[in-house]
Amino acid sequence: MRVIPQRPEKILFKINFYFTKKLRQDLAFILKDLIQFASELGRFVLKRLHISYSHFEIGKGVLVTSLYRQRGKYAKRLIHSGMAGLAGLAVVLAPVVAQEFPGRNVDPWSIPSSSVVLSSATQSTEISTNFSDKVRGEIIEYTVQKGDAVSSIADKYGISSDTIRWQNNLKSKDAIKEGQSLEILPVTGVSHKVKKGDTVYSIAKQYDIDPQVIVNYPFNTYSNDEKFELAIGQTVIVPEGVKTEEVYGPPVARIKQTTPDAGTVVASGIFVWPASGTITQRFVWYHPGLDIANRGMPDVLAADSGTVIVAGWPDNYGYGNRIIIDHGNGYKTLYGHLSKFYVVPGQTVARGNAIAKMGSTGRSTGPHLHFEVIRSGVHINPLTVLK
Repeated sequence: MRVIPQRPEKILFKINFYFTKKLRQDLAFILKDLIQFASELGRFVLKRLHISYSHFEIGKGVLVTSLYRQRGKYAKRLIHSGMAGLAGLAVVLAPVVAQEFPGRNVDPWSIPSSSVVLSSATQSTEISTNFSDKVRGEIIEYTVQKGDAVSSIADKYGISSDTIRWQNNLKSKDAIKEGQSLEILPVTGVSHKVKKGDTVYSIAKQYDIDPQVIVNYPFNTYSNDEKFELAIGQTVIVPEGVKTEEVYGPPVARIKQTTPDAGTVVASGIFVWPASGTITQRFVWYHPGLDIANRGMPDVLAADSGTVIVAGWPDNYGYGNRIIIDHGNGYKTLYGHLSKFYVVPGQTVARGNAIAKMGSTGRSTGPHLHFEVIRSGVHINPLTVLK
């Protein structure tokens, strides 16, 4: 058999075709492998990120819960550390920001002073003092003006005359003179300088109030916020406290209001009293509710019919175990410091139904109910509807 020789061009074409086909197959396999590698790498990265995020969330939850349960024990440290960090960041970024605005620097000495002269003359020769409506928590100094009386000064600052008399050791309400310096408390009551052995409870007993009143005052601080421990030498404001020493005259009669039996319908027919006991603190700007204390820890009743929207301790702080009822007419009521629940969120209750048991959870010094009435989102004095 005779073999016909092939031309060189044809042989080269077959070789090129073979290698081209082989190269395409190799490239296809490589591309497939790259796609699979990218897919697996993406899954791996997402899985690691998910695991890291889960660990972060768990750690954050543990930290936040711990801080809430410590009732602000580390709050000051965190605030101070945060402010120091912000200050450091501002120092580092200030030159960078300044460079972004060249020619914008202002020399304070080059600013011309105003040619306007303020006159000290007034049309009225009477002496008057403007008082700020801002909430204050510190003791301030007041210089007695001509015509002042203890009662008029007390009215200016919204406190009682006895508060000024006790704070300044005045034997009578008229024992002041022009130019005299008086200490003015931020609220009606007394101030107390902590001595060795003093506690919130002993101070409350000394001034005939409930210890919860001292704890509720927001400007009182504690060396241990968990146990309400006080530092020797610090000054504690005791709202509504009274002094009964002989130097101040006969003891002031303290009439403590007790609530009607829980479930008694008020004259308006709107709310019933949520619990029976003694009213230990009323509605003030820093305490938007009513405290009703009873060592017997009775049941707490729904003040009006409605739907339970909260039943628990969502923040591990403050009100402790609480219930909030939406009455569907613009009113909501809150019941705090409970020891036991009888209802769950979403449950409807009728006026006078037992919803919980009084307790001392949260920021509390003893068994009591903290009761709030909210109308259209605004806290109102419960005594305006509980008469």
